[in-house]
Amino acid sequence: MADIARQQRISVTLNGEHKSVPAPGSIADMLRAIGIDPRRVAVERNLEIVPRSTLGEVEVADGDAFEIVHFVGGG
Repeated sequence: MADIARQQRISVTLNGEHKSVPAPGSIADMLRAIGIDPRRVAVERNLEIVPRSTLGEVEVADGDAFEIVHFVGGG
């Protein structure tokens, strides 16, 4: 019998909105899951800036609050 495990989800706040995201996973995983390219954003987690070089290493926890700023090119 092939049971397909349900993917666990956790609650986070993204730019002031409550969201349910897949867990476990890194911030980069979460960003990709919601359609954001981790290379094109700055991320603040629980009032602390997360260096872009660590987005793939920092695990998302239930209740985390994120502010995400998109970089926009132009001139």
